[in-house]
Amino acid sequence: MARDYDSQLLESVAVRRRRMRDALLFGAQRGRRTADERLGKVFAGIAITAVLCAGCVGWSFLQHTLANQKAEQEKQQRQMQQYEQPTKSANP
Repeated sequence: MARDYDSQLLESVAVRRRRMRDALLFGAQRGRRTADERLGKVFAGIAITAVLCAGCVGWSFLQHTLANQKAEQEKQQRQMQQYEQPTKSANP
């Protein structure tokens, strides 16, 4: 029985604190509270999506740049090998 009373008391205190906080933040405009919460979630979702998109674009750019550099290095190595091979065969 004491446990039930304690849990009821704690729950009522939590409800009272939430109501006091909401009254302080929103005042008499309780209807705006749900709209404000929804708008906040929408903006947060848009911000997270924008960050993820920017990260994907950045990663793609980095991969493309590294692939181009690697291809350029391989091209230079092949050119160097082509120039070295005729001189080696001409020397012996």
